[in-house]
Amino acid sequence: MNIIVTGGAGFIGSNFIFHMLKEHPDYRIICLDKLTYAGNLSTLEPVMDNPNFRFVKLDICDREGVYQLFEEEHPDMVVNFAAESHVDRSIENPEVFLQTNIIGTATLMDACRKYGIKRYHQVSTDEVYGDLPLDRPDLFFTEETPIHTSSPYSSSKAGADLLVLAYHRTYGLPVTISRCSNNYGPYHFPEKLIPLMIINCLHDKPLPVYGEGLNVRDWLYVEDHCRAIDLIIHNGKVGEVYNVGGHNEMKNIDIVKLICQALGKPESLITHVTDRKGHDMRYAIDPTKIHNELGWLPETKFADGIKKTIQWYLDNEDWWQPIVSGEYQNYYEKMYKDR
Repeated sequence: MNIIVTGGAGFIGSNFIFHMLKEHPDYRIICLDKLTYAGNLSTLEPVMDNPNFRFVKLDICDREGVYQLFEEEHPDMVVNFAAESHVDRSIENPEVFLQTNIIGTATLMDACRKYGIKRYHQVSTDEVYGDLPLDRPDLFFTEETPIHTSSPYSSSKAGADLLVLAYHRTYGLPVTISRCSNNYGPYHFPEKLIPLMIINCLHDKPLPVYGEGLNVRDWLYVEDHCRAIDLIIHNGKVGEVYNVGGHNEMKNIDIVKLICQALGKPESLITHVTDRKGHDMRYAIDPTKIHNELGWLPETKFADGIKKTIQWYLDNEDWWQPIVSGEYQNYYEKMYKDR
């Protein structure tokens, strides 16, 4: 089985590659990644010498390059993680998100149509559903929840999802889509909430929390997510959407306090900054469908996953230090300095 994994030098994509090479050692995995600011080639160092792994630096919007790769590798499956994914960045520059997340998805699917494919899988997000009210803990996102986006990022992902389903209906392309809740774990890019707070804590720097920090997210340990995608691409029904959630709802402020406690740092480091525009209040996924059809359930409780994640960042400073000392720092200053 030859599988092209796009965006494989990013957070979830790299963890998926590690998972697949471990669980399916006879598969050939081809990683396609543009290596934008969030793609880190050093992440893939553990598998670079694996004879069943190949890395290709390529933009999914590069039609000629994508077609050439399909001709060379004849993939059986494509799993598309490649995406611009940071909401704040989408507010600053929406066009980049539309280009990568929609046009790039179309380019990949056109290649799948041209060269044939057993499965195209689109990795999406629960953010396409919008948000849920804080005072209705009984409400959850299901696969039938209407799309109701809040940001240029989530709109671009929703647009891609609709395009994927349209390619299935119009061209018969064998597709599946997964919509996941917030992931956390090893190799998470330092601009995201959990790694940002861990790293700032370690340096006794302010911990910027949007508004009062009451926004609730459903946290999913990245390895649990990788298991879910593995099941979907092998056993999921073509044309279907699967919600993948962690059953781990947490307020942002509680996560930050937990990290402070774990690292022995004072909560006085917490700094409340001006809230994000259009900030969604609560995400919560109902993963009943994937459980009933494929037998998947999250295995990692948040209390355990956050301990493992904090320890990983303590043990792998050589991975994140070059990131926070470079271009990322300029972006960080721009986003939080005057808030």
